[in-house]
This record gives sequence, C-alpha cells and structure tokens, in this order.
Amino acid sequence: MKQNNILRTLLVSGLLCAGLCGAAHAVTFKADAQFEVTKHYRLDGAQRWDYVAYDTVRHHLFVSRGDHVQVLDTHTGKLFGEIENTDGVHGFAFVQDRKLGFVTNGRANTITVVNLDTLKVVDTIPAAGADPDGILYVPSLHRVFVSNGHAESVSAIDVATRKVVATAQVGGKPEALAADRQGNIFVNVEDRSEIVELDGKSTTVQARWPLAPCEKPSGLAIDAANERLFTVCANHHMMVMDATSGRRVADLPIGGHPDAAAFDSALKLAFSSNGESGTMTVVHEDDSDHYSVVQNLQTLEGAKTMALDPQEHRVYLVSSKFGPPEAATAQNPHPRPTVIPGTFEVLAAQRRARSGMED
Repeated sequence: MKQNNILRTLLVSGLLCAGLCGAAHAVTFKADAQFEVTKHYRLDGAQRWDYVAYDTVRHHLFVSRGDHVQVLDTHTGKLFGEIENTDGVHGFAFVQDRKLGFVTNGRANTITVVNLDTLKVVDTIPAAGADPDGILYVPSLHRVFVSNGHAESVSAIDVATRKVVATAQVGGKPEALAADRQGNIFVNVEDRSEIVELDGKSTTVQARWPLAPCEKPSGLAIDAANERLFTVCANHHMMVMDATSGRRVADLPIGGHPDAAAFDSALKLAFSSNGESGTMTVVHEDDSDHYSVVQNLQTLEGAKTMALDPQEHRVYLVSSKFGPPEAATAQNPHPRPTVIPGTFEVLAAQRRARSGMED
C-alpha cells in the first residue's frame, strides 16, 4: 500500500512537472522569438526597390534601387559604395570562395558580376531569358540559378566560366529559389501557385506541387536539416511543405503581400516580410511538423523584402514614405505611389534583450 502511494505520488509529480515544464518551454521560446526594430539607416534616392541581401563576410547589405545598387556597411551604418548600370535590378547571390557577387537586372536582361571587396564590375552575363529575377548560389554544385520571370524558365550559370550552362522551362512565372542538401532546387511559380522541384545537376523538372489555398507565392526559404520549405503568399498564407514529397505540413497566417521569406536554423524561426501590412511575421518551428506564429512585428508599409544575418540573428528590411502616383499612361495604366525623396530607410530588427542582458 505504501509502495503504491509512492508510485502514485511520483506519477502525479511527473505529470505536473511535464505540464509545467512544457508551459515554461513555450514561454521561453516565445520570449526568445520576440523581435524589435533597433536601428534605422537612411539612404538617398527616390527609386523603388526589390530584393535586399546580406554579405555575411563583409557585413554589407545590398539594396536594389531601380537602376543601381546601394551597399550599406552595417557596422558603421554608412554607404560603402554603389553598383551602377543595373537596370531593373532584382536580386543578389554571393560566391564567397571567389569573392564574387551576381546581380540580376530585369530590364537589361543581364547578370552583373562584381568583386565583393571593391564592388568593381568584372563581367556582364547575358540572361538566358527575359526578366532575370530571383537568384541563388548553390556551393555544392558551383552554380548560380536564376529565375527568368517573363521567359518562364530557370537557368544555371557555372561560376568558374560565368556562362549559362542549362535552362529549364517551369511553365509559369518563377520567383524565389531554395536548395536542399542533395542538390535539388525549388522555385515558386507565382501565376500557377505551385512549387517546382528541379534536379540541380541536370536542371530538369522533377516534380510540381500545388500550394492551394496559397495565391501568388513569392518568397521561399528552407530548413535544410528537417527538409521543410516555407513559401509565403500574397493572400496571407505561409505554407510549410515537405521538401521530399510536396506534402503540406502547415498553413500559417501572415500579413498581406509578402515578397521574401527567411529561416534562422539556430533559432528555429521562419520570417515573412509583409509589404501590404507593414509587418514581419515570426514563426517558431516547434518540431518538423508543428509551427506557431509568435509575433507580428510592426515594420513599415512597403517593407516587402528582407535579408537575414544568421550570425547575429538580425533581419534587415527596407521601405520609404510614399507620395501620390504618377499620371497613368498607355504603357503604365496603374502607376504605383511615388517614393518621397529622403525618406528611404533600412530597418534592423533584432531579438529583444532579456533580463537586462544583450543577445
């Protein structure tokens, strides 16, 4: 009888501890996942923008500005330099072992190659299709992959020769790209609301995965260790997909019209930058099949793209204040609001310090 009472007490204590410990763990990860905007940097110009990207070696933030690129030194907060003649600039890929940066120029239909130390242009590569947009470097394949939006294709560039070596049709407008550890490439196809999987070596289509109820998927990120894809959609959805099978794992609420996604593997956090809502949604990976929205950080309207610094666990976003749109024309019947000169800024979002201690 006494032994039974002891066992009963241990069982109840264990259950109580499990509940309390689980609650404590939930509170801990939610506290660790809370971000705040800690810095603002101003940049000149009234041009619009697309992607931003972070060079982890030089601590430089690359910001697309219509027909040129501004490069911010994030340690000093000052402009390090600019890259000119990048008409319709979209995205960036960094090949660190060669100290090269690749820049997609959508209106010029070229890829500019620069020396990352000096920003000097060392090559200009003709795109394999119209409107080169999303771009990704895959070190294991020594290839840069480019989404050609109007050509509905993805092309591969050999970084040694700086030549296009293959191109695959994806059947729709490709956007952001991601890669797993096996050399498979994934791309969002915006107008078909699907992810296309490519074999990175042969650059051939292997699978097509529908994303309903997602509409207009744009940003894409991957948790390579758990083989999970995070795709963000214009209609307030973040879809989590199994990168091995295309199985839908989770559907999470985010803000409207995001254009970028990121995943911090150390913190187990996925991010969505929501331009329409002016928020950054933070999602915690509880385990590979369960996810929780832990924050919607207020940023700025128009802050649709972002770049993650995985070393400092910092996220950079950009936007400006807007004026009235220009007059409509036959070529541009629905002009967007203008950028008010002198209002463009970079936001740095950092995890909130806890107990008076910095991260």
